[in-house]
Amino acid sequence: MKEQNFKNHTRMVLGFHGVLFVLILLFAGGALSHFIFSSDDNFYIATLLLVLIPIFILFMWFTRIFALKAQDRAIRAEERLRYFILTGKSLPSELRYSQIIALRFASDEEYLALVEKAVKEQLTAKEIKTQIKKWKADYHRV
Repeated sequence: MKEQNFKNHTRMVLGFHGVLFVLILLFAGGALSHFIFSSDDNFYIATLLLVLIPIFILFMWFTRIFALKAQDRAIRAEERLRYFILTGKSLPSELRYSQIIALRFASDEEYLALVEKAVKEQLTAKEIKTQIKKWKADYHRV
């Protein structure tokens, strides 16, 4: 597996982000075409097909968001435990969730200094990630 770093840490799943999205677009085009050219005999079916478009889009959106929210929650718990193991204290409450999630990529050697800097300077998640020198990979991100 290729070594993970700031430039390649995002994950795109071809089947979900590519194929499924294209299939939904094709379905939307076909359903819209069927609706436009429908007759009285198949108007009801054409309307139902149109109703499926937002259902598919919302379904795709929420399956992605729900998985990410659950994973973000697990990451926050892991980082709280990690900080406690390293310091014996609770993770600073001033950290935003996005900062905590970005800090997971920092090695233990630079973690505490980055936590301190993130709190003091209110670094964004991207700024935190760019300042990491020894990247701790996360190959299990959804």
